[in-house]
Formats: sequence, structure tokens, C-alpha cells
Amino acid sequence: MKYVGAHVSVQGGVANAPLRAQEIGAKSFALFTGSSNRWVSKAISDAEAALFVERCAEYGYSPDVILPHDNFLINLGSPDAEKLAMSRKSFLDEMQRVEKLGLSMLNFHPGSHLKAMAEDDCLDRIAESVNITLGQTSGVTAVIENTAGQGSNLGHRFEQIASIIDGIDDKSRVGVCIDTCHAYSAGYDLATDSGYDEVWRLFDDIIGRDYLRGIHLNDDKRELGSRIDRHASIGTGTLGEDFFRRFMNDSRFDGIPVILETPDDSIWAREIEWLYSLVEE
Repeated sequence: MKYVGAHVSVQGGVANAPLRAQEIGAKSFALFTGSSNRWVSKAISDAEAALFVERCAEYGYSPDVILPHDNFLINLGSPDAEKLAMSRKSFLDEMQRVEKLGLSMLNFHPGSHLKAMAEDDCLDRIAESVNITLGQTSGVTAVIENTAGQGSNLGHRFEQIASIIDGIDDKSRVGVCIDTCHAYSAGYDLATDSGYDEVWRLFDDIIGRDYLRGIHLNDDKRELGSRIDRHASIGTGTLGEDFFRRFMNDSRFDGIPVILETPDDSIWAREIEWLYSLVEE
């Protein structure tokens, strides 16, 4: 079974996230547990955390279908010592917030070398940053999201993600989320029958199926290999409707959160309904 949802707003408090997910017919959801663009967020109160847990239980959202995302300022591979320290502190805070909510995963973008250090050194630094945070927390898996490769962002090649995983001590607490827009923009041809099969064969061979923890299901405004990150609404971009039909009938992606980050949140309910209509009996 596919658990399709969306990255919902937490305006008014994180306890509102499951309400908003339920309103659009989502079977999973993603959220920021605090601000998406600040180093430090307001602490989650015990009452707010308890209400979040209560509402998740009420609407049937177990931790394995909820995929929180860290803030966008964090760069775990930063070549700048001050920014690296800030990133590591903020990432630890994000992980502890997820712990408090009783969740089991934290999705993050790997990091960027900013053209100031070697790629391999940056990948090693990202792994080191994750190791430091995992050593101070428990029960939460660090989920690496692939990138489009815009600018100096790493994680746009499966080999780069595999390198980070290789450097992480506790392999039981690391996973991967594949963003379909990012993958296509990075040069992975998900749009054609043969390309689709080859992309997932490469994923299995280079990273490993056991590491897959979630999907960000987005169409792409740009062409294959553009290395530009521009999400499009489902079925309106360069990935096209056939990709989504193929995906929704691929049992390899059952049982994990499948999250929309498409640009028009007013049509998320319709996008989710349409995706489920593609499932063949």
C-alpha cells in the first residue's frame, strides 16, 4: 500500500500537522518541527508534544509514515568552521525535537562544499557530523535526501550518498529519501520505461534497497540533467503522467512515506486523489 501525503504546515503549532494531513486525505505527512530558515526554533512544550502524539494516534499516523525535515540553513559539510559548528548544533536540536515528538526519522540535505574544499573531504565531514549527532541521541534515523546538484550541493549522485553512508558508524540509524524531481534534474531518467528501471537498479546496486526510508514525489519544471531544483505539480512537468502511473503501481515503494512537495498546496487533496486513482486493481 502506498502512503501518499504532503509536507504540511505547522502554523499554530506542530500539533496542527496531523489535522492538516487528515484534511487533504493524506496517509503520511512531512513537517518542519520548527522554523525552516532559522538556526534556533522555539522549544516544543510538553503539552504541544503530547497533543501531537494524541492526534497522530487519532488519525492513524504512525512514526514510520511521518518524515520531518530539518531547517534549510544547516550545512553538515561546511568548509567554514563557525558555520559548521552552528550547523551541527542546529542539527542536534532538530534531532532532539524529533525525539520529543516520538518520531523515528529526520530528513536532511547532505551539505555543500561551497567550492572551498574537495568533494571527498566534504562527504567525510558530512558523515562525521551525522556520527556526532547520532552519538548524542537515540531512536531517530538520519535520512539523507538526494539533491538536484544545484551549485555546490552534494548528494546528487548515488555514489555520493553511498560514501556518506559508508562513513556513518551506526548503519541502523541512517536511511535515504529519494526526491523524484531532484533525481531527474540530476540526470536520473525516471521518465522512460527503460530509464525508470535502470535508475532503481542503480539505487539498489550503489546504495541498497534496505536504506530507502521515503520518497518525495514531485514533478520537475526542468529538463533531464538540468541540475536545477524546480518542483512542478504532479503530471504537469517533464516527468509526465506515465511516470506517476508506473510509480503508483510499483510495490517496491509500498509501506514508506511518499511525500508531495509540489508548489500549489491548494490542490494537494486533488493530487493525492488522482495518484490513488492510478492504482490498478
